[in-house]
Amino acid sequence: MVQFIFFFPPLQTWEDPRHTDDNTGCCGDNDPIDVCEIGAQVRTLGEVVKVKALGIIGLIDEGETDWKVIAINVDDPHAQKIHDIDDVRKFFPGYLEATVDWCRLYKVPDGKPENKFAFKGTYKDKAFALEIIKSTHESWKALVHKKADGGAIKCTNLLVDTSPYCCNEEDIQSIVQNAPALVEEPSVSREGENYFQII
Repeated sequence: MVQFIFFFPPLQTWEDPRHTDDNTGCCGDNDPIDVCEIGAQVRTLGEVVKVKALGIIGLIDEGETDWKVIAINVDDPHAQKIHDIDDVRKFFPGYLEATVDWCRLYKVPDGKPENKFAFKGTYKDKAFALEIIKSTHESWKALVHKKADGGAIKCTNLLVDTSPYCCNEEDIQSIVQNAPALVEEPSVSREGENYFQII
């Protein structure tokens, strides 16, 4: 059984929209790279999890590079026997194929075309994944050090003391205090909700 496929962004990576990726021939999607954690435990929103990279696939989403790292929580019971993408195939048969299908089709119900993939949809190994992580981390460092144009991305931070965007706790408190108040969202009717099956 394949669980719902959920991606989360690792900290300190950025797919630069002004840089053409040599592997995909496309520019980045202006987001962090995504991680698909294959462990057995369901995660909560905002939870920080230490994972190890196992492999990667290059999604081309509306003409933009959107890397998807396959990883496992280091505390997962399977983590001790899964070290690379081939181990995922062995211990989770069908999971990688289901992930490709989901990534290829998830925008079709919205009337958009199927997504494409680098390397004809073939997963690359852990070593390749680590190179992509390193490369996108370098892009992130350029972004937070004002050496790359992030457009509307806000780089204000408290922890990267070499960044020109670094500020102190009082500045952060001011930002929080001056932010618009949260409002309760109105309840949403499920009437007319659409479900799609792609056959």
